[in-house]
Amino acid sequence: MKDKLKQIIIDGLNLEDLTPADINDDAPLFGEGLGLDSLDAVELVILVQKHFGVAIKDMNEGQKAFQSINTLAAYIAEQQKA
Repeated sequence: MKDKLKQIIIDGLNLEDLTPADINDDAPLFGEGLGLDSLDAVELVILVQKHFGVAIKDMNEGQKAFQSINTLAAYIAEQQKA
């Protein structure tokens, strides 16, 4: 799932100079990691809903889920079980 998630982020956010291998599973998605911003966060919410059927309902939930690829993958897996 992590590689699929990375590819969705790269394609959905037009990060053309990156490959899934360039994204560390533990690296922050925002700030010093991938360098995503608040507009990217909105787009990520939409991408997660579209590809995985998981809705991120509020900012607190989003902040926890979007810390890294690992936290996002775990969040999606947990929500899909529920």
